[in-house]
Amino acid sequence: MDLITGENDNGRRLDRILRKALPDLPLPLIHRLLRQKQILVDGKPAKAQDRINCGAKITVSIIDKIPKQLQPSYSVSCPDIIWQDKGLLAVNKPSGISVHGPDSLETMVTSYLKDKIPPSLSFKPGPLHRLDKPSSGIVVFSSNIEGARLFSLLMREHKVKKTYLAVVEGSAKEEIWQDDLVRNKKIKKTFISKHETSGKNAITKITPLAEKNNYTLIKAEIETGRTHQIRAQAAFHGHPLTGDKKYGGHNFCGSKGTFFLHAWKLEFLDYSIIAPMPQDFKINLKKLNINIDCIHSSHR
Repeated sequence: MDLITGENDNGRRLDRILRKALPDLPLPLIHRLLRQKQILVDGKPAKAQDRINCGAKITVSIIDKIPKQLQPSYSVSCPDIIWQDKGLLAVNKPSGISVHGPDSLETMVTSYLKDKIPPSLSFKPGPLHRLDKPSSGIVVFSSNIEGARLFSLLMREHKVKKTYLAVVEGSAKEEIWQDDLVRNKKIKKTFISKHETSGKNAITKITPLAEKNNYTLIKAEIETGRTHQIRAQAAFHGHPLTGDKKYGGHNFCGSKGTFFLHAWKLEFLDYSIIAPMPQDFKINLKKLNINIDCIHSSHR
């Protein structure tokens, strides 16, 4: 089996390229084949830590030990791309669609990009942050390795500002929620830690935009990106997201068990990206007699 490296493989370690190019091949087997000199780069034995150039030919000798890889079945739906630059693209995710997995936003974007980016063994376009299935709004994907590295660096340095829109129960006021969060992976739920040293710090700035019938449309700016951060903090501070039964919310306006959380704005470098609000969100705001003009006036 011969594999040819592309632009996004340039300078990457051989073992990492092989792990991405042959995901069904166990890592111990890759290292054994390397030790046995049955993996060659441009006809010569190679080591796991070797950095590989673009255009190199990697030959894997023992084909019968490599499980047949299944081709992914991509969704035919076209992603709603609202911005592209610097090896990145921002997609407006509909609610009810997962970011990962079969028939997900990831499969849509991968299908969209497959003929638009150079072939690569180790780089696969993918989402660079998370968004819950019931949530809508901006998810950033990478279309090359440089874009992935840039955005990941900005995230680590807290230079990506995320702003959400949500409908919560009760009369919310402007305040900053700062809590330590702990994640229970078994039940997939986030809690506020009662012990200062056991949780991860989460900071969310809340700004009420409109209130009607004991529901408040809020703008939530997060300085951290913890799993279920807004949902858990909103519930703890007495304002669960409407419809978010997992965190104590109740249905409203025919919400049918879902909640309304929209990743509205993303800011980094000199970019400010806005994701239009989904139609179901607008419909339910109208049922609450909340004028969406308050959202536009809050955009600064």
